[in-house]
Amino acid sequence: MPAQGTIRYWAAAKAAAGVAEESYEAATLAEALDTARARHTERPDFARVLLRCSFLVDGDPVGTRPHDAVRLTEGGTVEVLPPFAGGSR
Repeated sequence: MPAQGTIRYWAAAKAAAGVAEESYEAATLAEALDTARARHTERPDFARVLLRCSFLVDGDPVGTRPHDAVRLTEGGTVEVLPPFAGGSR
């Protein structure tokens, strides 16, 4: 069942999204990011920037876990951090 929460974008991710935060309704991080990409198709840098970001879900680093294995919680928060803040390649 999908959960509702907030995605927060920082630095380059915020600039690419054009917003500081937005809501999600998704069961996994992969679903939330897919929805965000679809929401920002008019911003070509957004999808590219996401590929280089790291993520915190409810304060816990996602690291190398597959995004479709990261469950989201009701009222949770996904932080999208650009590479300078510890993102991967």
